[in-house]
Amino acid sequence: MLWTGRFDGDDPLYHRIFQRVFLEKNYDSISTNDFVLHGFAVDEGVKRNKGNIGAKDAPDVIRKNMANFPVVNANFCLKDFGNIKCENGNLEEAQNLLGEKVKIVLEKGAKSIVLGGGHEVMFAHYSGIRKAFPEKKIGIINIDAHFDNREINPKIGASSGTGFWQIAQTEKIHSLHIGIQKNSNTLKLFDTAHQFGMKYILAEELFFENLPYISEKIDQFINEADLLYITICMDVFNASIAPGVSAAAYNGIFADAAFMHFYKHLLKSEKLIALDVAEVNTKIDINDRTARLSASLINEWFI
Repeated sequence: MLWTGRFDGDDPLYHRIFQRVFLEKNYDSISTNDFVLHGFAVDEGVKRNKGNIGAKDAPDVIRKNMANFPVVNANFCLKDFGNIKCENGNLEEAQNLLGEKVKIVLEKGAKSIVLGGGHEVMFAHYSGIRKAFPEKKIGIINIDAHFDNREINPKIGASSGTGFWQIAQTEKIHSLHIGIQKNSNTLKLFDTAHQFGMKYILAEELFFENLPYISEKIDQFINEADLLYITICMDVFNASIAPGVSAAAYNGIFADAAFMHFYKHLLKSEKLIALDVAEVNTKIDINDRTARLSASLINEWFI
């Protein structure tokens, strides 16, 4: 059982997340303000992007690490609709399926959480948001070392690194990328970001004394959006706290006071309707360190 943990009693004051999880198949069970969870057990996009596969097994490991957190919100409810898998390498079909499920969730007024999987989950998750809200301006906060705006190679197809390029083919992107590494993106990718109007904050700018600048940029971005979606690629973090990723970063950011300050600020936005984590590679993770960090980041939205 994935949803198990320390049992201190049935009284709500003792509850942990595993005691508030409902395993569901019927989407009619969803109520307004529920948290609704899907796993995207897919890393075909990472494979196509020449990365290290292993992220497809992450959703269940992240669930296991979420289960024991204490419930601090009296009305908390998490409905888990299981995992979406990629059959016969058909990434596009898996992405479409997740998008359709997310659409249903959001149309019912619930909040969408997705556990990746590779960062190809971003395009799938966003597609569902767009289907649910075709007329809204959706702001994407991408906490990531990479822009993920590579042009699709027709011989390979979409990958974990093409999501923002795909979005830009049909609409104007409204995105803010936090944690971008100069040594992880070619000049071509920076140029593409500028052409698409993708805003960004470099990893080297994320320090405590710079919080006023960071907060101003974030608030301006959110004010220009109708809805907010946060996607977190775990390779943005330093390899010491997130070793289990396809592209580990020796100079990645830390989940320190500066990070948590602006991250919690994002989670408090009333415009936030969707959140996902991606790129936890369970094959190379150390003692579930990366999975545990992912679970903790998701849990911050429940507080």
